[in-house]
Amino acid sequence: MTASTEPGGDAPGVRASVDAVWRLESGRIIGGLARMVHDIGLAEELAQDALVAALEQWPESGVPDNPGAWLMAVGKRRAIDRIRRQQRFAHKLAEMGRDLESQAPPELDVPDEGRIEDDVLRLIFTACHPVLSMQARVALTLRMLGGLTTDEIAHAFLVSEATVAQRIVRAKRTLADAGVPFEVPQGDDRAARLSSVLEVVYLIFNEGYAASAGDAWVRTDLCQEALRLGRILAELAPGEPEVHGLAALMEIQASRTRARTGPSGEPIPLLEQDRGRWDRLLIHRGFASLLRAKAIGEPPGPYVLQAAIAATHAQALTADETDWTQIASLYEILANLAPSPVVELNRAVAVGRAHGPEAGLEIADALLDEPSLRGYHLLPSVRGDLLERLGRRAEAREQFERAAELTRNAPERAVLLDRAAALGGPAPDTR
Repeated sequence: MTASTEPGGDAPGVRASVDAVWRLESGRIIGGLARMVHDIGLAEELAQDALVAALEQWPESGVPDNPGAWLMAVGKRRAIDRIRRQQRFAHKLAEMGRDLESQAPPELDVPDEGRIEDDVLRLIFTACHPVLSMQARVALTLRMLGGLTTDEIAHAFLVSEATVAQRIVRAKRTLADAGVPFEVPQGDDRAARLSSVLEVVYLIFNEGYAASAGDAWVRTDLCQEALRLGRILAELAPGEPEVHGLAALMEIQASRTRARTGPSGEPIPLLEQDRGRWDRLLIHRGFASLLRAKAIGEPPGPYVLQAAIAATHAQALTADETDWTQIASLYEILANLAPSPVVELNRAVAVGRAHGPEAGLEIADALLDEPSLRGYHLLPSVRGDLLERLGRRAEAREQFERAAELTRNAPERAVLLDRAAALGGPAPDTR
């Protein structure tokens, strides 16, 4: 075995290499092992065993030229050992033995790229199965496909490590108890499951793009992880327009990252951002993904429509050049296709810009009795903005104060309180 790092190298350097390989290759390794053992929980255990072996052996032997293949080969050997100890799986051992005999030796075992793609796609659909709660899907996806530790996931979503660990354990048990097959579904089931997959990836992105709680407004690591998953999906499912739509949406939204926060980490609203700081490469990638979605020739779905809205913003070199009439029209189509209170609230913003704040406020006011928005801070925030533009300053101040009470994100709360204070009246209680 040749090695890219000399034997006897420094342990911290090897540990960093192991961590980097795991982050990049964990999805492929777990997916390949899950195809063999038909159990993603067991597949992860085997992959972790291989990771431990790397931590033990690489400091002495050096990091191999193809570390992902090395980990896969060790995982396969551990799988065979496990099956040998479980006689009821003897027929699986025979099948795997025949497969392994036709492949290269373990240290040169480079899996077929087509099979890797199939394995990763199966893993995505399994980790995002609707039998799991959304929280469990997110945790399992980040664990299996992102290679994140339970501690990293817990930190990202501001929950305890024990909570994340329980979600992952329960998710694996639920999948096993429900007999969820390790496969890419077909037909109507595929469409339903794909929707779940995209929802998970976009939820991860949104938590990074505008953190729901904590002291940071943007969590770049989560945005990057969601972008990576979206790009993987786009390559694995090139015939699915909504996959390209989601990729386009995330790329274009992520292009604004540098302009979305000020020197102290405070949020900067879209219309006040320095568009010269928007990442033109990510915008270009987003436009390319949107064209791929349109080229498939199917009617636009929710993610394609949202990507078109983001693209309209990106086409405007200044905030004043934004085609709000086009954006309002796209939101109307989206509201008819996939109605939801949040979409309607976004439509209120667009209509308020395209046709005046009174028209937008009418739409927003109609949402006041919507149960799902009663604790949603963006409803009073949007109403505050529309009321301020109408000159109804006292009412606007009350709405910004209400939004500040509801948000769990510290930088966002500070901005909302500043907006309230700028409208005059008694200083709000910031305790």
